[in-house]
Amino acid sequence: MKEYRFLVATDMDYTLLLPGEPVSAENKRAVKAVQDAGGCVTLATGRTFYLTGAYAADLHIEVPLITSNGAAISDPVSFRDIESTDLPRDLSDELTELFFSCGVNATAYSSDGIYFFPASSRRGFIDDYNSEVPDPIKVRILKDSDHSFNKYLLIEPSPDIVSRLKGYPELEIVSSAKGFLDVMMKGTSKGIALKKIASHLHIPEGMVFALGDSENDLSLLRAADHSIAMKDSSIEQFADYIAPRCEDDGFAKAVYDFILPLCEHK
Repeated sequence: MKEYRFLVATDMDYTLLLPGEPVSAENKRAVKAVQDAGGCVTLATGRTFYLTGAYAADLHIEVPLITSNGAAISDPVSFRDIESTDLPRDLSDELTELFFSCGVNATAYSSDGIYFFPASSRRGFIDDYNSEVPDPIKVRILKDSDHSFNKYLLIEPSPDIVSRLKGYPELEIVSSAKGFLDVMMKGTSKGIALKKIASHLHIPEGMVFALGDSENDLSLLRAADHSIAMKDSSIEQFADYIAPRCEDDGFAKAVYDFILPLCEHK
């Protein structure tokens, strides 16, 4: 296994890139600067691997990725999940039926693919995605509860749905962006996945960095040795360093002004 001097784990949306946009040229150069300095970069995202793999390939990332908000750890080389924390089948079936019956705007993630509920508002996004990928990994409409999932993404769920979900002690419920709610197994988080990857890669003590901007990134920052939050985000108070906003290439600024200088002295 290749040895790395340090590990940088970065959230994607509003941290490394703007939703729907490619990684900026400056941020791409910063990823390469980390790799040239003997470090490695991993993506830590609420997205499923199917919406992450192309970015990992473009950035020449070869280490495991944190996907589905930590519910899965994925291999960007083999294009498979290394592990997936699936909801128990009976619980998954119960939640799926609830979302069907209440017309919830939801998407479900599994190691086998992405499924959207009939009430999903993401048809345009889904059509664009499907037009660019082969049939085996196209997003499919969910027609029944005959599946196991590692995460549900709910968009603008009603207060009643949120209240009902909070009645399940076995669920982890966290906001990944305004109006977006991630539903997974209790104890699932980006932070737990980061610790697993750092251990797997034998990253030296004190050499794990994490960047994020949202509530679901808080566990990631807390699991790292050095935490970075984007300016004007809700988690600034928990970070060691505040980077400029994503649209100002804050990732690159953090790499050049905070991460690399610290690593030079280790």
